Amino acid sequence: MQLKKLFTFLLFLGTALAFSQEKFTISGTISEAETGETLIGVNVIIPSLQTGTVTNQYGYYSITLPKGEYEIMYSSIGFAPQKVQISLSGNVKKDLALTTDTESLDEVIIEANNERLNVRSSQMSANTLSTTTIKKIPVVLGEVDVIKAITLLPGVTSAGEGASGFNVRGGAADQNLILLDEATLYNSSHLFGFFSVFNPDAIKDLTLYKGGIPARYGGRISSVLDIYQKDGNKREHHASGGIGLVASRLLLEGPIKKDVASFLVGGRSSYAHLFLPLFDNDNVAYFYDLNAKLSYNLNDNNRLFLSGYFGRDVFEISDSFANSFGNTTLNLRWNHLFSNKLFSNLSLIYSDYYYGLELKFVEFDFDSGIRNFNLKYDFTHYISNNIDLRYGINSIYYKFNPGDVTPTTEDSGINPFKLTDKYAWENAAYVDAEIDLSNRISIQTGLRLSTFNRLGQDELFLYENDNPIIYNESLDIYQKATPIDTVSFSRSETIKSFANLEPRFAISYLLNDDSSIKASYNRMAQYIHLISNTTSPTPFDIYAPSGKYIDPQLADQVALGYFRNFNNYSLEVETFYKEVKNRLDYVDDADLIANDAVEQILLNGEARAYGLEMLFKKNTGKFQGWVAYTLSKSEQRTPGRTPNESGINNGEWYKSPWDKTHDISITGQYEFTTKWSFGANFIFQTGIPTTYPEGQYEYNGVVVPVYEARNSSRLSAFHRMDFSATWTPKPESTKRWKGEWVFSIYNVYNRKNAASVSFRENTDTGQNEAVRLSIFGIIPSVTYNFKF
Repeated sequence: MQLKKLFTFLLFLGTALAFSQEKFTISGTISEAETGETLIGVNVIIPSLQTGTVTNQYGYYSITLPKGEYEIMYSSIGFAPQKVQISLSGNVKKDLALTTDTESLDEVIIEANNERLNVRSSQMSANTLSTTTIKKIPVVLGEVDVIKAITLLPGVTSAGEGASGFNVRGGAADQNLILLDEATLYNSSHLFGFFSVFNPDAIKDLTLYKGGIPARYGGRISSVLDIYQKDGNKREHHASGGIGLVASRLLLEGPIKKDVASFLVGGRSSYAHLFLPLFDNDNVAYFYDLNAKLSYNLNDNNRLFLSGYFGRDVFEISDSFANSFGNTTLNLRWNHLFSNKLFSNLSLIYSDYYYGLELKFVEFDFDSGIRNFNLKYDFTHYISNNIDLRYGINSIYYKFNPGDVTPTTEDSGINPFKLTDKYAWENAAYVDAEIDLSNRISIQTGLRLSTFNRLGQDELFLYENDNPIIYNESLDIYQKATPIDTVSFSRSETIKSFANLEPRFAISYLLNDDSSIKASYNRMAQYIHLISNTTSPTPFDIYAPSGKYIDPQLADQVALGYFRNFNNYSLEVETFYKEVKNRLDYVDDADLIANDAVEQILLNGEARAYGLEMLFKKNTGKFQGWVAYTLSKSEQRTPGRTPNESGINNGEWYKSPWDKTHDISITGQYEFTTKWSFGANFIFQTGIPTTYPEGQYEYNGVVVPVYEARNSSRLSAFHRMDFSATWTPKPESTKRWKGEWVFSIYNVYNRKNAASVSFRENTDTGQNEAVRLSIFGIIPSVTYNFKF
């Protein structure tokens, strides 16, 4: 009887507590009032509870609160904040459209989120750049460049002028996952690094993760560059673009059905090559690309998106050779709202990277590439006010075409041949949790399980003792092993499989309302390797999947940081340490081009990188900008497999090709009047490592150089200053057509930075001499930007 009374009492107490803590959910989509474009990273703040959330990649938010009356603040950079009073006695759906704030439009702030929320958030080692900021940065030939902009951030460098790709925290360029509307891009540059593939007019949001990478991302071990295109204006038809000295762009957008469906299409092209014949120059170098997107709101709970990108580079040297390469992507996405707390996104993605070479003097074509089909299903689950859960699956099917050689004429004397196609299947499942443990402590924890199956191919070489590369001890060199047999597999068979658990963890401790300390750890696995003997990717490099003779790269990174906001300024200081296992390097005298057995020239090693990053920003006012400094070291080591082998560089640590001890970037923008604004940046970087000959000897009449230890020297330090001025003739005009002129000078003081140093014999004196190659001197440019 007593037990029954106790049970009745506990049941009553539980019911009473449940009633007293009754909670409801406020959810909705935030968009831009003028265009209907959904907004990413909008702050949804409840001041009375000192809590809040932000909108996801599709503008959706959800927050659960106790029953009651609340004032909710909606704010985002560049938009007028809105306050909304809500009486919460049941679940509420609150969609909102923010109007443009003309005063804050001109602010240059590189953090999309509210600064105080950034201090509170457990996310670290991440930067967001707005298109407004990017367009104000002076760049070469006046063309706005996303990649050049992110290299002004701490921990991010480029291989130099005329070099494609970028390096993050001492990692190689192929270790960066580059996503455009979730589709993977394998080359982020046009014209070998002079321009990036991203049309700034089409970009909605850009985030770079250097560490503390959420578990929803995988497949690369250094960074993630996540870029989303605009959906297209759902209210009115508009056009924008720019006309420059060497390239122009045009973007069209508008409603197909007002507030329901929209389109966006944009194109760019360079045309400087059209003027070369005037100077009796038969060379050709140009690029073109196309961005397109359709969006359709089926109803309040379902949205469809179809987006694509196509880009090509064409490079031709008279009667010598012609080269064409570029990316193609297509993504069909379906957003579905299961409930006000459960949001999902299903994506079907196609990505293709093609690179082709025509050698005219030997009369043959060489085509190769990498293609994948990707299925993603992601869920965002707003469990409670303090817990957000993200989970999903990812499946990618790869086809690698290492090379296909065909003669261009019947009498070329070359027989057609094809390197063996390779196939793979990568799968992953992940879960991410963002948890506020208290008012001071927030954590982000996650786990990713990734698998990689190297699938069957037509011909696989077999070697004695499974050893594709042998060491000649008497000559102290590595040599290719001769295959003892070949074997063929069906596509359904698995040659080799891998599985890796990739834990992620980040924590933030709030010291006070304006400062915090953060720490993070993440493990990443990379199953795709770029085999290259250059400091930056080129169209001739080889993508190779992990398999029987190549293991996946595994990286472990830890970071610790201090974050502070004061008045109009902010300070970020981070230190990091990263270790990489199974980092491949090629042996001396390696033959990379048209090699059907790259395992014969590769050795397995390790890498490490560590450093200190500082970012000091001025976020408001007429003068804004930042100072970024990185002190770092990046090294590799490839020891011999046995005590008798020398390995590479005698098994000692050597500087990686992208090691730069000091990296300083100073960027500033000043709004002088409503008509004139100015921008400038200064960059200083330690010269990239290189290997010089230190002697020579003659053998059978042939002069043979003797080289120093690998990467033991450096090119001279890299530095330059850029300047731009923007003139808006009629800033107060109410006409639909709005235009501005951008005048810029790249490399103001004409610094001749060394891209490389080569050695040759002077034909007059017979003495050896060093020859420095410089890409750019001073370059003035002018661009006219317009929109209507």
